[in-house]
Amino acid sequence: MNIVCSDLEGVFVPEIWINVAKKTGIEELKLTTRDISDYNVLMKRRLKILAEHNLKIEDITAVIATMDPLDGALDFLNWLRSQTQVIIVSDTFSQFAGPLMEKLGRPTLFCHSLSINGDGTITGYNLRQPEAKKQTVLALKSLKYRVIAFGDSYNDIGMLKEADAAMLFRPPENVIQEFPEFPVTLDYPALQKLLQKELAVSS
Repeated sequence: MNIVCSDLEGVFVPEIWINVAKKTGIEELKLTTRDISDYNVLMKRRLKILAEHNLKIEDITAVIATMDPLDGALDFLNWLRSQTQVIIVSDTFSQFAGPLMEKLGRPTLFCHSLSINGDGTITGYNLRQPEAKKQTVLALKSLKYRVIAFGDSYNDIGMLKEADAAMLFRPPENVIQEFPEFPVTLDYPALQKLLQKELAVSS
């Protein structure tokens, strides 16, 4: 039985931190997992910047409230969910994801959570588990699913490597060059074509 695991940001919705950077004018917040492969290094850097600029959870959720799915994303996701089970596996946080999940029709989401104190200051982050994307694929395979996965960034690579079939979607050139083993798709029709081929394979 097939099941699909997908990234969220850069695949179905815009990058949250890039939008926060644009709103606040803090250029360093534009760095994402497309640029920095170590997620913990990236998040510690982000939390330091938030503290330095006195940005609270409401400042970020206000930006998220203005965001919509990428053009074509909802139609593509609806098609995919009509074909098979889908789990979005993301390194975002439950406190960020709610409005975006609502706009995507409430698909299943596995993600992390933030520690927030009474005045809205984000004090830390809590990983669901180390290498959560990779571990999700391994758990599904232990349940005898054939896992198909796609994503766009360094933090997706562990998930893609463990999947039975995997592809990149709109990745940056550095990721394409470092991981040539994965086919690259640049739009939803091309991704759909690859997925149709893989979904036709029985487990």
